[in-house]
Amino acid sequence: MRDPYLYASHPVLSVPPPAPPSLSAYIPLAPSKSQQGNAAQAYAAFVKAFPEYQNTWIIDTLRRTDFSRLNRAGETYVDYMGGAQHPESLVRVHGDFLTHSVMGNTHSVSNSSRLSSKCADEAREAVLSFFKAPPGYTVIFTANATGALKLAGEAFPFKEGSTFVLGADSHNSVHGIREFAARRGAQVHYIPSTSTGGFTPSTAKDLLRTNRPPSSSAPSLFALTGQSNITNAKNPLSILQYASSLGYHTLLDAAALAPTSVISLTETPVDAMAISFYKMFGYPTGVGALVVKESFLEVLERPWFAGGTVDVVQVPGTLVTRAPKLYERFEDGTINYLTLSAVTDGLRFLSAYLPFLPLRLSCLMHLLTSSLARLRHDTTGTPVVKILSRLPSRRLKSIGEQSDAGSTVSLIFLSPTGEMLPNSFIEYIATTQNISLRTGCMCNPGGAASLLGIQDFMGRLCSGVTLKDFETIVGRELGVVRISLGLGSDWGDVWRVIKFAEGLGEERRRMGWWDAWMEVPIGQAV
Repeated sequence: MRDPYLYASHPVLSVPPPAPPSLSAYIPLAPSKSQQGNAAQAYAAFVKAFPEYQNTWIIDTLRRTDFSRLNRAGETYVDYMGGAQHPESLVRVHGDFLTHSVMGNTHSVSNSSRLSSKCADEAREAVLSFFKAPPGYTVIFTANATGALKLAGEAFPFKEGSTFVLGADSHNSVHGIREFAARRGAQVHYIPSTSTGGFTPSTAKDLLRTNRPPSSSAPSLFALTGQSNITNAKNPLSILQYASSLGYHTLLDAAALAPTSVISLTETPVDAMAISFYKMFGYPTGVGALVVKESFLEVLERPWFAGGTVDVVQVPGTLVTRAPKLYERFEDGTINYLTLSAVTDGLRFLSAYLPFLPLRLSCLMHLLTSSLARLRHDTTGTPVVKILSRLPSRRLKSIGEQSDAGSTVSLIFLSPTGEMLPNSFIEYIATTQNISLRTGCMCNPGGAASLLGIQDFMGRLCSGVTLKDFETIVGRELGVVRISLGLGSDWGDVWRVIKFAEGLGEERRRMGWWDAWMEVPIGQAV
């Protein structure tokens, strides 16, 4: 008998159109008595196995207050790597501030402008304080971490003889810097990824040393991904200091690292670091930052100027005098001044809970990964999932400890015969079960290729290739299922993900879901 998972074709991820809003969507879901009993027994067993979890009770309180909407809506949110959930109190405080404040464009001296400038200055100071930045650092506000990375890449003075070194397991926003480097004649060198992401420190050091800048006349850049958004690997920040000792300028992509890890720029004095605030505490979106040494800004060469970045512009003519403050020279136009007070409050908010997060997430990650690894199909006894991403090497036991890996699990679901179930099927069914997860390559093709073992296919790609072409070559959908935990995660989220995965191991239930998926009209969008 043919395995239906091998021959089914369902090219477009689709789900039924959303139902009209109803009051029932905002009423806590009441499980049956048997479910309550099973869940209670499971939670008691969890607490017995992980007694340290109870030391993070303060985040349980947070879940019942700032994130209570998750329970009211019955939504299991496990896409914190995509974006954190916004705390309700942060939104209320910010809304109240805007309601009672008159704010104006910062490029003026009116009372409204002064208030906006004051909020911007406070936000800069809050960012520097949060990351323990020593004197000599400043903050440039951008739209997101991608904007911060682009700002550094396009202005870096690459030239013939320069080198740009980066890890294969990096976000596309880091890979994109190679376009600026190549256009100016610089060499681009990749540090290969291990099978579970990240890189081997000795390999990275050898490559950095081999391609070290010949002199200061050929500026070179090393871009480090602090934590992979797909493989869950954390790279050692100490390698930034090693690269600096060889003459490289250094750039840290901390978008995935900052939400759950302590970063000290005093201990790790990187030249520039990119962050997104919505990934850290959910609100506001549309604001990120480049936390950067002023000495590094002096090296950069902006390819253009804009409103807000200049003091005098000769017209007609060619003379330009840049703005007196270094950060002003890199903030094009008007910054998002209405949101910056929320950045200050958001950093204070996260500061209160960040010390508890690594311990809490360590407990939840060990429960999730060990439970998923034990699941077996009821018909064949074969594994239901294959975990691909890096797992923490140790279990944390106390508040203040830091994990050597993140809180993301990338995996694929398997059919009873061991074939990969389509990710589009998994995402569709998860959506019908009110589980928010993510599938795909997560804008990290190098990390995805290492997890899926398709580096050789990647090397054979030709110009103009599409994702559909690539999937045809490989013979299946590309990507993984990503489950990521964060600030608002609790035991119940992990429990519901595990129960969902158990359902995929039950033949009758899985085939019912499969039939429902196959009946969805092709082209019907999420």
